[in-house]
Amino acid sequence: MPVFDYTFTVNAPVSAVRDFHHDTSALKRLTPPPTIVRLHSIEPLAEGSVSKFTLWVGPLPLRWTAVHKNVSDTGFTDIQAEGPAKKWEHTHSFVPLSDSVTEIREHIEYEHKAGPWGIVTRLLFSWPNLMFMFGYRCWATRRGLKQGRR
Repeated sequence: MPVFDYTFTVNAPVSAVRDFHHDTSALKRLTPPPTIVRLHSIEPLAEGSVSKFTLWVGPLPLRWTAVHKNVSDTGFTDIQAEGPAKKWEHTHSFVPLSDSVTEIREHIEYEHKAGPWGIVTRLLFSWPNLMFMFGYRCWATRRGLKQGRR
């Protein structure tokens, strides 16, 4: 089973990182262009909350339902209940390094479906594409947290 890990730091306390990720607009802010996010229903982040959305990658709609678990002040996991992959579990961990610096650890375990969707997810979730996606998320998180402190 493929695994992807990405870690970065932000100049913000863990409480600000938690609040940033608990905002229901976070997915839109963290999705890199040219992907377009259409939110169908986003429940406030809590144990068992559900988010339904479509990621438009060009003309290709990726319909997704995520369920959240292990929600705490230091992270959460979103699990694909329905979507393009056979399995997708994304754990976000927030580790305070000091009162004003937090390390964000992204850990994804995923599997591809057979057939055409497997080909699509092998391309979309390839290592270079995941690095681009999470490099963007790092930039967007740092930018969002910096703007939030103004």
